[in-house]
Amino acid sequence: MQDDEDIFVIKSILSGDVQAYEILVRKYQGRIRGYCFGAVGNAAEADDAAQEVFIKAYKGLGNFRAVSSFSTWLYRIAVNHCRDFLRRAMRTKTESLEALQESEGESFEARIAVLPDVLSPDEGKRQVREALDRLPENYQAVLILREVQGLSYQELAESLNCSVDAVKARLKRARQELEAKFKRAGV
Repeated sequence: MQDDEDIFVIKSILSGDVQAYEILVRKYQGRIRGYCFGAVGNAAEADDAAQEVFIKAYKGLGNFRAVSSFSTWLYRIAVNHCRDFLRRAMRTKTESLEALQESEGESFEARIAVLPDVLSPDEGKRQVREALDRLPENYQAVLILREVQGLSYQELAESLNCSVDAVKARLKRARQELEAKFKRAGV
């Protein structure tokens, strides 16, 4: 399906064929979920975030002006949604390990005992995730969209609402900072 076909589907939806939205969701769900996973680092939260992105896109479909491609518009919604999600997560108060141990007792200890078997991520992926998490949000977004999602510089510029030159500069700085974090970590 090309951009012209996306426009045709969008016009159908706006004309009342709400079932047609499924075509767009199926087409873009893997890419949007992939971006969300890269941004938030958790599969369940990425699924929730991607679903919210598609809900926001559906509700805002009347505002889509086709100045850029639908996928670029959708990525912009995803970038903004994940930024908001991460900001809220940073403000959310978490319980300390000691408080959980006191309140849950033996059941907490039993759940913790099985975590190493359940959570055995590849060390390299863990290090990349930790390094990405320490980057500023705008660096995370540009790296994920370019390196993981494979967006062009033009698509990046449209998704991030900046110039192509700004994208190139931001991408270069993001790569340099990521590399510096790996060097400091001895990787």
